[in-house]
Order: sequence, then structure tokens, then C-alpha cells
Amino acid sequence: MAAWGCVAALGAARGLCWRAARAAAGLQGRPARRCYAVGPAQSPPTFGFLLDIDGVLVRGHRVIPAALKAFRRLVNSQGQLRVPVVFVTNAGNILQHSKAQELSALLGCEVDADQVILSHSPMKLFSEYHEKRMLVSGQGPVVENAQGLGFRNVVTVDELRMAFPLLDMVDLERRLKTTPLPRNDFPRIEGVLLLGEPVRWETSLQLIMDVLLSNGSPGAGLATPPYPHLPVLASNMDLLWMAEAKMPRFGHGTFLLCLETIYQKVTGKKLRYEGLMGKPSILTYQYADDLIRRQAERRGWAAPIRKLYAVGDNPMSDVYGANLFHQYLQKATHDGAPELGAGGPRQQQPSASQSCISILVCTGIYNPRNPRSTEPVLGGGEPPFHGHRDLCFSPGLMEASHVVNDVNEAVQLVFRKEGWALE
Repeated sequence: MAAWGCVAALGAARGLCWRAARAAAGLQGRPARRCYAVGPAQSPPTFGFLLDIDGVLVRGHRVIPAALKAFRRLVNSQGQLRVPVVFVTNAGNILQHSKAQELSALLGCEVDADQVILSHSPMKLFSEYHEKRMLVSGQGPVVENAQGLGFRNVVTVDELRMAFPLLDMVDLERRLKTTPLPRNDFPRIEGVLLLGEPVRWETSLQLIMDVLLSNGSPGAGLATPPYPHLPVLASNMDLLWMAEAKMPRFGHGTFLLCLETIYQKVTGKKLRYEGLMGKPSILTYQYADDLIRRQAERRGWAAPIRKLYAVGDNPMSDVYGANLFHQYLQKATHDGAPELGAGGPRQQQPSASQSCISILVCTGIYNPRNPRSTEPVLGGGEPPFHGHRDLCFSPGLMEASHVVNDVNEAVQLVFRKEGWALE
């Protein structure tokens, strides 16, 4: 099977205001450079950057020094971007404009919300579910995020738990001492929206399972669980991510793994996704490609963007996704856009991009001192696959086109390849 057909393409920040965020980052008093405005006449770029955030630009809430150097190269003397840039992160427990404000403070230049792609941003394309009553899981402003994506009728896990307190039984301190009266006035849930890792995993896992097994009426229950089950839309397949800790932390992909395993164990059937997005999904790269095109159009750059350079620190999400999208673009260039497997929304306008080049940095997940650290300790065999269940494991797609120390070196590399001055 072709690699692009293997993806199930149906498949936190402090939220400070920009000025307060700059102060928190120690940048108060430094002039902010405007990174998104029409600049002076310049040879129009034919390439753009897809920049990961965690492990590339920041570690937790600390900016990586090389990122500041990189952005001094990416903007001209007037503080305007020289090429289109989109920030593509698998984070999702924050509002899009809040993430833009955080980046503005950390990088010392103003980032617009439409330059930021969160893991769940492509859910805007799944309009057929926007009117359905959806159970939303995650943390942070989950209701606001869901509404920003177009979902108009959502219920949170906490709201469901309060409506049916007998469902949440793991925490002994939260168990009721008396049995409440049953409720029959709670509207049926029609789907599940997984925006990111929740705080109380056991509660979310239990209640999501209750909704799926009861066909959306957890207060009633069913003798036979329905299959196919209710629609599930999920974002962020990262098993691990890198913060300030020395070792990687669990990501939402770990939560999805738990949910999939429990569902399979209980029902004997496979949990299915109607939408699965975030890197390395082709759908996310299509969405990013479209934002790059629109950004170039707004800047008045007439030349089409032909090359995308994807800079990341995670071989499984950043490198795999960029290489997968590169294969997709190559196939589209020669034979027309290939099918994405199980379906999902399509990019509305054909892409002018012809390539997506992967660049791996060494400031996050990837450890250059032990690049094969994911192999088993004893014996031979294949190294463990950290990708999602619905991805075909193709080791070649985890090999970056370029490996550099940091994002500043990545920008220098691209500018040299494109014949651009290293301002």
C-alpha cells in the first residue's frame, strides 16, 4: 500500500495578554518586531516554513536561544517576515489566539493567530458534525476551542459526570454516599470530540467508554454495545513530547492508546475514527499548506510557493509527517491527488507546492548522541513503533532529509539552498 494511503486521514499556555506575556517572558521594554505585514519590494519567495513549536522554538515556557537567532534571520530590517511561516503544533489545550500571543512574547515578534495551527485546527473542515451534540475531552478552554472549530452543541466530561455521578467511581473521595434519582432529561450524545489529553485520565476514559457503549445515553445503558459506534474525532497522535524534563512526557497519543486498548478489550472490536488529525496526518499538512498559500497572497507575493520546509524535533510526528506529505505531493504532481484512504475532507484548492522537505533538530525529542535509542535493549528485531495504530510503519519515512543542531541552523540551511541572503 502506498504510504499516503496508510494514514487514517479521516481521520498550555498561560493565556496572558500579549503585553503581560512579554513581561512574563522577560521581554518587556524590548521592541516587538512586526512579523506579519507587507514589506518593501523584494524578490518574492517560492518557499515557506512549517515550524514545530515544542522542542524547536521552546522547551515548556522557555524559549530556545537558537529560535531568537532564527527569527532575526527570518525578518528583514523593518521587522517583516521575508518568507511565509506557519507554526504547526500538536498542542491543543489552548486557544489559537492565546498561542499566538505566547509565541509573540517568546520570540519578540508579533505572531498572528492565522499563522498558528493547533492539533485540532483541521476539525473546522468536518462541518457535517458541527451541529451534532458532542462530548468533548481535553483540558484548558475545551468549550471555547470546540466552538471556535464550529461545534455548536458540546458537553464536557465534567458536565456529563455531574449529570450522572454514578459513572465516576475510581476516585473513592468522589463516590457518592447515597444513590441519586435517575435522570431522563439529558439529551443524547451524538459523537465524541478528543481535543487533547485530559487531567483525570481514568474519569475521561470511563465516561467516553460509557458514551460509546450506550450509543450516547450513558444513564440508560444497552445490553449490546452498538457497532459501528458513535463518530469519534481525535487530534494529536503524539505518544511523547518534550518539555523542561530530561525525559519525554506522555502525549495525547498515549491517551488514545489507552482508549483504543480498553475498547478493544471490552468489545472485541476496533475503535474507529471518523477524523484523526495533527501531525503526521496528511490532512494537517494540507491545512498548513493552504495557510501558507493564503499568507503569501495577503503579502502580495505573486510567485507560487513551490517548496515547504518542515522543521521539527520528533521523528515520528514531524519527520514522518513531512515525508509522508512529500510523497503525497510527488504523487499529486505526476498522477493527480491520490486518495487519502478512508476519506475525510479534501483540500478545497489544489496545492501549488511540489515538495515538503523534512529537517530534524536536536533540541527536543531527538537525541543525536543516541539516535537509535528507540531500539530494544536486548536482541534484534524492529525498534518499537511510536506512531499511531492507524499508521503503516515505514522506517524510511522517519529519516529526515537534513539533521541540524537547532532551528537557527535549519533556517541558514534553507536560505543557502534557496540562494537567500543570511540577514
